[in-house]
Amino acid sequence: MTLTNGLVVMTPTSISYTGTSASINADGSVDFSAVTSLSLNGVFTGDYDNYMVNVRYTNTTSAAAIYFRLRSSGTDQSTGGYYTQQYINSDRTYIAAQRFTSQDRGRIGNTGYPMQNGDTLYLYGPYIAQPTAIRNVHDGSQFDAYLLDFTCIHSLSNSYDGVTFIPDTPTAVNGLLTVFGFNQ
Repeated sequence: MTLTNGLVVMTPTSISYTGTSASINADGSVDFSAVTSLSLNGVFTGDYDNYMVNVRYTNTTSAAAIYFRLRSSGTDQSTGGYYTQQYINSDRTYIAAQRFTSQDRGRIGNTGYPMQNGDTLYLYGPYIAQPTAIRNVHDGSQFDAYLLDFTCIHSLSNSYDGVTFIPDTPTAVNGLLTVFGFNQ
């Protein structure tokens, strides 16, 4: 059978987490319950250049921002200020923009309590030893509709095979995520 262009589920080779539970499902998605961090290993490979992470989540305690770090061989890239990020924030009639440089992590969105949230995260060339571009669109039910649009550059020319998601406070998060490779 010849594969056609499209999305291919990337089942993690392993996961690690802090909190209550997380597991890899038979379809390659990852369920998580009351976690304060979640790491995926082996989801970026030399098979595909570009990837998408689709995630829905809510939290169990209070509102918090959600961040990510790229990782390689089970270790987060957490030292140094290698993430530069720009975002647009829109809720109700309010629109704002902000830029962050020299960060030790990138941001993907917020967990409004107890609202449902969703993110679609695109990673361009994370496995290729070059700077990685990342784009994320976050939608939350806070204030009836809440939009955050992020772009991020990770400046190191390293190869990464995984990613970690971390709330900025020890907020417990529930949800489901799937990583896809773009077969082009």
